[in-house]
Amino acid sequence: MKELSKAIPVNLEMTRSPQYGRLLGDFSVGDVYRHPRGITIDRAFAVEFATTFMEANPLYLNAEYARACGYPDLLVSPMMVLNITISLGVQNDSEKALANLGYEDITFPQPVLPGDTLRGMTQILKIEPKEGRPGIVTFRTAALNQRDQPVCHFRRKIMVPPGRLGREPSKKEVRFPEPPTNRFQIPEPKGGYPTGLTGFQSYFENFTAGEIILHPNGRTVTDEHIPWTYRLMNTHPLHFDSLYATQAKLAEGKEIPVVYGGLIIAWITGLASRDTSENALWDLGYTEGYHSQPVTSGDTLFAISRILSKGDESSHLGTVTCRLIGLKDIRPRDALQKYGAELFTLEVEKKPLGLEKIVEKVFETERKLLVKKRG
Repeated sequence: MKELSKAIPVNLEMTRSPQYGRLLGDFSVGDVYRHPRGITIDRAFAVEFATTFMEANPLYLNAEYARACGYPDLLVSPMMVLNITISLGVQNDSEKALANLGYEDITFPQPVLPGDTLRGMTQILKIEPKEGRPGIVTFRTAALNQRDQPVCHFRRKIMVPPGRLGREPSKKEVRFPEPPTNRFQIPEPKGGYPTGLTGFQSYFENFTAGEIILHPNGRTVTDEHIPWTYRLMNTHPLHFDSLYATQAKLAEGKEIPVVYGGLIIAWITGLASRDTSENALWDLGYTEGYHSQPVTSGDTLFAISRILSKGDESSHLGTVTCRLIGLKDIRPRDALQKYGAELFTLEVEKKPLGLEKIVEKVFETERKLLVKKRG
């Protein structure tokens, strides 16, 4: 090949700088975005995610266990599905966002198996401009598999700077997939559910409404979060560009990126999994979720669960609803002693109550699980 660069003069007037994401003026209610790329999840990737994020449920680790429970193969962790679903949409909807304000109604209508290919779509629901200030955009996002079945569905709110980039026109003619009205039917086990591969304290009978579970282990986050962010296809530079994170002044004065929120949720649910979801057969979903403080490399995460209710489903299954709280740099017992019942007050509701936010609380949500009975 012949070198050309010396023979072609530099023309600085021909410089361009591509921009991704959207500013507030680029959104329009009803817009539907088909997100780029998509991803095929192979077995090794699925198991690596489950082990890295401390999943204890054998459904995501042990193919023979999953088959004995009636599934065709081991399942991809719902937290991996959620992380990918969020990430697929970042280039279109939130790469310019200043903050992710929360999630609503996260559901998993169908299981994801190794070999499945996921793609994403987003529909804009509401835009709240504020004069000269960042506004709020509410949208819903779905991931679909190769059979066009929704496998993850949620709503999300982000804070977006004012202005306009002039991104591609809206796709109102594209139909956004509605979540199924019927819940996924759990398959029948082959000869009864397997025993001996889970602990003895996470069956339906072990939970009591009102009890608080202090999960003992913590997990220190290292710079591993940076490659995991891009492996899961999140393109927001806040999570892997130190200079951007420092200039954005969102990293608590540290010249390191902020941990992608989906990873935080995955680690917190993983820290709680031995005590709450180890014997779950399905993750029924999450009502709302809020990131109340940023997490950066070097922070140590902990989890607390509060059991809210139980419900019978059948002779061998029941539902367990719990509040899940993520902490950083304080052990659950110390946090409970320091803050008492105030620990369980939503951070977004504290200002009207005249309460100070808890600096060690990083995430909170409510989740509902379908859990095996001991019999």
